[in-house]
Amino acid sequence: MSPPEQPRKFFVDRSLGRIAVPALLRAAGWVLITLAEHYGIPADERIDDTRWIEDTAKQGWVVLMKDKRIRYRRAEIQAIIEHQARCFVITRGDLTSAAYADRFIANRQAIFAASSTEGPYIHTVHADRLERLYPPRA
Repeated sequence: MSPPEQPRKFFVDRSLGRIAVPALLRAAGWVLITLAEHYGIPADERIDDTRWIEDTAKQGWVVLMKDKRIRYRRAEIQAIIEHQARCFVITRGDLTSAAYADRFIANRQAIFAASSTEGPYIHTVHADRLERLYPPRA
């Protein structure tokens, strides 16, 4: 069985930075666009999270982000639900850019496979696995 193909495109939130993490993911073959590339600078610093969640979901892009408190952000979770967004989040804030990229790359096959399913969902990206954060398992 061949590994799953990458979905059309990933969207990298500002929480992962404009340069280092996207460059490392691109070097590993990921097709992506950053928040800064999509909205421009300095607009990327002013766009509301709920807005970019809506916009990316409409584009069919899969979201990569870092947010240790995502489970408590009601407006963002509501936007994910309402717009059927597909999100992968690292919930640690103390890693290097290389370590963030390594987590996504290490879970590439699982992320690509999960990305082929419709949202809404949020998966937490750990060093060696994905864990579904939303919707919670019954």
